[in-house]
Amino acid sequence: MVFFHLMSQVNHLHLLNSIFGHKTFRGQQEKIVLHLCSGKDCLVLMPTSAGKSLCYQIPALMRDGVGVIISPLIALMKDQVDNLNEMGVRARALNSSLSFNEVLEVQKLLREGRLDLLYLAPEKLANKPFFSFLKTLNIALFAIDEAHCISEWGHDFRPSYLQLGFLKKYFPQVPLIALTATADKQTRVEILEKLKIPEENLFLSSFDRPNISYEIIEKKRPKEQLLAFLKENKGESGIVYCMSRKKVEDLALWLTEKGLKALPYHAGLDEKLRERNQNTFIKEEEIIMVATVAFGMGIDKPNVRFVAHMDLPKSLEAYYQETGRAGRDGLPSKAWMTYGLDSVVYLKKLMENSEADNERKLVEKKKCDQLISYCESIQCRRQSLLEYFDEPYKGPCKNCDNCWTTQESVDATLWSKMALSAVFRTGESFGVHHLVSLLRGENNEKIRQFNHENLSVFGIGKMNSPFLWKTLFRKLIAENYLRVDSEGFGALSLSPKSAQILKEGQKVFLKNKCHSKNDQKRSEFIDGDPHKKKVDFKDDFQKKLFDDLRAFRLKLSRERGVAPYHIFIDRTLMEMADKRPQTMKDLRNLHGVGNFKLRRYGKLFVDFLSESVSLQ
Repeated sequence: MVFFHLMSQVNHLHLLNSIFGHKTFRGQQEKIVLHLCSGKDCLVLMPTSAGKSLCYQIPALMRDGVGVIISPLIALMKDQVDNLNEMGVRARALNSSLSFNEVLEVQKLLREGRLDLLYLAPEKLANKPFFSFLKTLNIALFAIDEAHCISEWGHDFRPSYLQLGFLKKYFPQVPLIALTATADKQTRVEILEKLKIPEENLFLSSFDRPNISYEIIEKKRPKEQLLAFLKENKGESGIVYCMSRKKVEDLALWLTEKGLKALPYHAGLDEKLRERNQNTFIKEEEIIMVATVAFGMGIDKPNVRFVAHMDLPKSLEAYYQETGRAGRDGLPSKAWMTYGLDSVVYLKKLMENSEADNERKLVEKKKCDQLISYCESIQCRRQSLLEYFDEPYKGPCKNCDNCWTTQESVDATLWSKMALSAVFRTGESFGVHHLVSLLRGENNEKIRQFNHENLSVFGIGKMNSPFLWKTLFRKLIAENYLRVDSEGFGALSLSPKSAQILKEGQKVFLKNKCHSKNDQKRSEFIDGDPHKKKVDFKDDFQKKLFDDLRAFRLKLSRERGVAPYHIFIDRTLMEMADKRPQTMKDLRNLHGVGNFKLRRYGKLFVDFLSESVSLQ
């Protein structure tokens, strides 16, 4: 074992540098690599961009046989395979996108032992002829990516993943690694149990993504608010999530009319159009993808600079995973969300109308409440998010909206009693819009139709704006003092909990954010030129050189039909702009420049840099 450890230490470090172009491992990567190389199973929880893929790719290259990776999406497989091929690794995928002849070709390569990694959909393992074929191969390891899909308590459960527990029955000597970026304690326990992995073989990394800033704003004019945010991030690629297909298409069209490069993506689009839009997002720069959550899991694009939510996701796990699609390269990125009454009502009704059994519905309701509490909280966003995953964090992070602003609380107990009384006196049969009109004394047609101008609550809330009343109703719904009609009409009714305010003296406070005088951190992200503020360029020439390198990379990627980041990621280009290597040896010393990429692209970039520097 000592001999193996010494040999593997040399080999895995050599592979890390020669293929992937990295000098050192990060975090627990090295421990996981050695653990897997020794033949042991494990579950790895590691945030997006922390390098989960290396944890199985290097052991697959070190061990005898082919590494089999189970992945949920064709797009994810294609991206990983293309990236590995660009580094000289022999990787292929087997999925429904391949022709019959392509499948035969991959199987031939497998039989001849000429593949290092094979990517599969979980459904492929249910195919008996293929599974019989798999048992004839020499398998180095199994890797189950997006392992939270195994758990029925996870945010993205997939029945096809349930069968993966039988791998240990038929391949008891083959090490298995399960990996995910998002799993709460209950989900982790279920993954370990179903894959028969001992609890001591859990590798739990920090969930913190310090390069991401978090901002949640109250929804007023959402399109205009989003447009202002996008202008702050001009020239960058990002994702904008919406809850419905119609909102996706409407918003993508509106942004296009405003002069932005916006594309729609949802499951209802024509398959060819959907695939074309996804490929455009991957292979081009400055593209904004407006999408439902059907988009994203299969995207490894490292320089997604922002993720914006126009509506609430379903849970904090979903929010964490979706926002984690920003800044995979470790550079400063943003998670932005506009949050309003409509999102809360929609999410509450979704939970009520769920077809799940009672136990599952209780879990969904709890997750919904935790998400809404996160949005309403005045606590440091990062601290709240990490605490949800049972990770202590000593805030403030100074990189979220709650840290950028001072927080003041307004006693809204009396207003809450007014709101609850309005619900009661109108027979618990009306929605927020009518109740706000009633409280403000608006003598409109609907008020007169029901004779509500004669109610004692008519006009008692004139002192507050419609926006403040809607904010208060949102809070009362979010904290379960009010229920939303689950049949779809939006009527509000009192919950048993409302008695705490009406009869038991429960206080209610509304948060009131005030811009901080010392709000320097946020200004670093939003003032002036976005590139200058995100990257600490030494001078204007370094910034121009970086921009020129990105344009050169894009030209090369179009000529070769690959994604720009498969050539070199932004971090590598930044090092080029800073150090300006003039020889192949100098270039090889930069982050992300392995031997294969050096041979393929090295001279092109060295020549480009030499010419650019000579023209300075």
